Amino acid sequence: MAKKEKYLVSPDINNKSLITKLNGFDEKGNKIISKVINEKALTIFLNNQEIVTLMSISDHPKYLAVGYLLNQNMLKKNDIISKVEIDKNLGVVVVRTKRRTNYENKLRKKITTSGCAIGTVFGDIYEEIKKSKLKSKKKIKHKWIYEISKKITLTPSLYLETGAIHGCAIIHNNKPLIYMEDVGRHNAVDKIAGFMFLKKISSSNKIFYTTGRLTSEMVIKTIKMGIPILISRSGFTAWGVELARGSNLTLIGRAKGKKYLALSGEQRIDHE
Repeated sequence: MAKKEKYLVSPDINNKSLITKLNGFDEKGNKIISKVINEKALTIFLNNQEIVTLMSISDHPKYLAVGYLLNQNMLKKNDIISKVEIDKNLGVVVVRTKRRTNYENKLRKKITTSGCAIGTVFGDIYEEIKKSKLKSKKKIKHKWIYEISKKITLTPSLYLETGAIHGCAIIHNNKPLIYMEDVGRHNAVDKIAGFMFLKKISSSNKIFYTTGRLTSEMVIKTIKMGIPILISRSGFTAWGVELARGSNLTLIGRAKGKKYLALSGEQRIDHE
């Protein structure tokens, strides 16, 4: 029997508010009851300004809101958050800071990404990422890549319960620490970013694992978080690889079984 991993936070498969049971039929015409994930609209405000409405499972609205604002350059790492207000009935999160904010002009310049459930990034972030260089000397052992994938796969998750969902995890060496899921992988990343920011967890010695594609958006968010190694069981986009190479991000994809491809930052992989 596999050893159960101890996470700081992980998917709550017993949270009944996240899942709906529906009647249906299988391929043989038999009546079945199927579990499906619930999807809700969540509107994020920064102080008095409405920023975005996301489709999310809304299990960690506080972390999602803070992480989204961080990854969009609307919250700064030295910002002091005075309060986070959540209205579950209205599907609203308000993040309040001591610093006065106004992003009216920035909100006009946004790019819809390839992320599931529609992701967005704002145009000025691309310019910032082009100037970013990850200087971490963190190494990942060859065998850890397989071990990480196996541990995530064996962890009880909403994906195993319902499908139709993406997962992302933060790893220290080969030990998973944080595991978040959502209908869009960009939401899962943002929830992790918010959790790490609020809990003051360092990022330069961590590894990021995602079940989704290694697109420009995933690469940008990983670089923004200051994490030097990104792994996926899925494939790459050319722009994602280009951004990773320019920022010295180690990019490992198509990690299935004991096979993988590294298209950027291979100097961090220890093959011994």
